[in-house]
Amino acid sequence: MSRIHVTTTINGDETDFLCDAEDTLLDVLRDRLGLTGTKEGCGTGDCGACSVLVDGRLVCSCLMLGAEAEGREVATIEGMARGDQLHPLQQKFIEMAALQCGICTPGILVAAKSLLERNPDPSEEEVRYWLAGNLCRCTGYDKIIRAVMETAADMRRAS
Repeated sequence: MSRIHVTTTINGDETDFLCDAEDTLLDVLRDRLGLTGTKEGCGTGDCGACSVLVDGRLVCSCLMLGAEAEGREVATIEGMARGDQLHPLQQKFIEMAALQCGICTPGILVAAKSLLERNPDPSEEEVRYWLAGNLCRCTGYDKIIRAVMETAADMRRAS
């Protein structure tokens, strides 16, 4: 089987990789590129654990082929922090204990960041709707929703 050469941008860095035609973007990120922050929860696009941004659009990386990343811009959880400085959402999740086992956390953080970039002042209903595709079996969502809402407020005050 021949491998496909893909050139893409991941977290701001131009990246080349080889993948098989059936490799998902999730497989490529984790197994070929060592970006293991993106998690596999279900493998069917139902849980959101593998959420990444592709050209600014939130997608389940388990449903996208790695070859489809050709020429596109991919953002993963590894791209949220700037060096040792956590993104405000990451910091707030820690402060408010809005995570437990960590399987869903990267996907939720990527999705929440995407929301706040589109709408810096979301209502609670908008946050709940935006994150509805991300399942968490540990937290019950309340702390997650509150962390996103407080981060949005903090970011608005800081700008």
